[in-house]
Amino acid sequence: MEQPVITPEWTKDAIFYQIFPDRFAKSDRVIKPNNLEPWDTPPTPRGFKGGDLIGVQEHLDYLEDLGVNAIYFTPVFQSASNHRYHTFDYYQVDPLLGGNEALHSLLDAAHARDMRVVLDGVFNHASRGFFQFNHILECGDKSPYVDWFHTKDFPLNAYELDQEPNYRAWAGLHALPKFNTGNPQVRDFILDVAVYWANFGIDGWRLDVPTEIDDDTFWQEFRRRVKAANPEAYIVGEIWHEAKRWLAGDQFDAIMNYVMTRPAIAFFGARSIAPLWHGGNYPPLQPIDAAGFAEAIEASLSLYDWEVTQVQLNLLSSHDTPRFLTMVENDADALKLAMLFQMTMPGAPTVYYGDEIGLTGGYDPGMRGTFPWDRRDLWDMDLLGFVRDTIRVRKGSVALRRGTYRTVLAEGERYAFERVYGSERVLVAFNVAQSHASMDLPLVEGGSPRLVFGSVEEIARHDDTLSLKLPPRTGVVIALDADA
Repeated sequence: MEQPVITPEWTKDAIFYQIFPDRFAKSDRVIKPNNLEPWDTPPTPRGFKGGDLIGVQEHLDYLEDLGVNAIYFTPVFQSASNHRYHTFDYYQVDPLLGGNEALHSLLDAAHARDMRVVLDGVFNHASRGFFQFNHILECGDKSPYVDWFHTKDFPLNAYELDQEPNYRAWAGLHALPKFNTGNPQVRDFILDVAVYWANFGIDGWRLDVPTEIDDDTFWQEFRRRVKAANPEAYIVGEIWHEAKRWLAGDQFDAIMNYVMTRPAIAFFGARSIAPLWHGGNYPPLQPIDAAGFAEAIEASLSLYDWEVTQVQLNLLSSHDTPRFLTMVENDADALKLAMLFQMTMPGAPTVYYGDEIGLTGGYDPGMRGTFPWDRRDLWDMDLLGFVRDTIRVRKGSVALRRGTYRTVLAEGERYAFERVYGSERVLVAFNVAQSHASMDLPLVEGGSPRLVFGSVEEIARHDDTLSLKLPPRTGVVIALDADA
């Protein structure tokens, strides 16, 4: 008999905010070396800006005011890279970020505000500085740790970048030696790290390239141990495609929902998609109309158990893709429309730090720029207010967080759907055209329309039809209150 799929209850109500720690905020309370790049200069591949976890803690008021109740951090452990995907020590938060004490302080402060914290787990590969790999570099085939990695011959050519590495490395990068997770000692090490931080107080793991560890039994044991330490821990994998294998209830709770991101860019940004490679593992995007968008969204919503669908990590930008605004050539209306969709569809919406104030940035390292705290003149305050308002709409409606989803119109540049939870019914409609648009939306039941968000030029109910006229490039949220 199949076991029911269970996902963390809190995640169904979560509004995530993704933070790249070196670039969000820095605090004078964290003492750092002197050789840091100026905060307000463009990011570079190797340079450090000096952001830290206490800086994040000092800006929790901002996040709380925005409506955020969960943070996902890209890696925080000790590393010799600004993105920290080259892990040196899995038990130590990088001293540039404030060390373990800073994470403890941040967790306490976040939890006091009912705000969750999810960390990035880089368990497929380590770094050249990781002790056991460094031991092999020093001792060659005589190292007791030689079977912690996939070595081919000796000495290891870890710094001879003009040659292919003579050991397995992620994406062929010398700096990222791949763990041998077939070694029981390696498995126990990784699982112990996962449990250690769960006991430390984190609320979940985002798993970096987890499909590279092609072993269901490993991830099943990972889930068992992490959930034993914290039954409400959220486990989300970085998988860019359909992921039924990993989302059957015995491995991950969710994935980063790039399957949703792609059509959202292609529909809401159809008039302005930039001629660039749109990041990560998906190809350049072509514009789609409402019918194509509806087909893509309905397909993505039908892939998994509803418990999984409700906690998918829905995102528009990330540290691995150009920012949304750059992908649509600074079309702020396209971002607003996509944000409204993100906040009204099933799953956990995720704001990439700075998107809410209009940060731009292309390929790595461009999308990893610093947050301009001291330059409010650079903030798009209208966009910030819009994002804040859409978050409040979602948090104020159980139907938008947990309700069923039904497409009611998908024609040309007009799209609408209904969400229902118990007696609460909500319609969300979009006009992505540059002209006014009328639409007649069929209603399964009656209900008196009440505008919750956005603006309409006309709204009227005619028996089993709701007629709307929307201004150009706008979206609305309408509650259908039960008739008296």
